[in-house]
Amino acid sequence: MNDYRTIRGTSVAEIEEKHSRFIASAAFADTEEKALAFLEKIRSENRTARHNVFAYCLREGNRVRYSDDGEPAKTAGTPVLECIQHRELKDVIVVVTRYFGGILLGTGGLVRAYTASAAAALDAAQVVTVRACVRCRVTVEYGLYERAMLLISGAGAQAEEPVFTDKVELCFVLPAGQEQPLIPAFRELTRGAAQLECSEPFYTPF
Repeated sequence: MNDYRTIRGTSVAEIEEKHSRFIASAAFADTEEKALAFLEKIRSENRTARHNVFAYCLREGNRVRYSDDGEPAKTAGTPVLECIQHRELKDVIVVVTRYFGGILLGTGGLVRAYTASAAAALDAAQVVTVRACVRCRVTVEYGLYERAMLLISGAGAQAEEPVFTDKVELCFVLPAGQEQPLIPAFRELTRGAAQLECSEPFYTPF
C-alpha cells in the first residue's frame, strides 16, 4: 500500500448564506461502516435540518459515494466530493447540514455555499500522511535516559510516555526504515547492553 493523505479525528466549520446555515462536519473514516456511522450521527444530531448532504472517499477499493439529499442534482454532493478530491484526501467523509433560511439560493449559490462550507471544514482539519511505520522499544539505564531521548527525537520519531521502573522503557513510532540507524546508535550508547526491538511495519497516520 502506498502512503496517502487523510485527516485526524474530526473538524467542523459553519457558514451562512442568505440566512441559510451550512454546517460542515469532516471525519476520518477508513471503512464504509465508519463513514455511514458518522453520517447517521450527524443526521441524528440535526433531525430538524432540511438537508444532510455528504460525500466520502475511501482508500479501500477506491470507494466514492455522495448524495445531494434533496438538493438539485450536482449542486451539493458533487461540490463536497470535489473538495475532498481536490485535496487528494482518502478515508474522509464530509457531511454538510443545511438549515434553510427561507431564501432560495439558486444552483450557483448552492454550489458556492456547499463548496465553501466543505472547504472550511477540511481547512480546519489536521491533515496527516498514513504511511508504513514501526513501533520500537528499548530499555536503558536512568543515566542514559536524556541521551536516548535525543537519539529518538533526532530520528523524527513520535515518542510515547516513558515507563520508569528500575530502568527506563522507551517506546516510539517512526516510518519503516528510519529505525535502521538507531540500532547501532543504541548499541553504542549502551555499550551493547540495550537491544532495540521493532515491530513489523503497519500503516498509521504519521
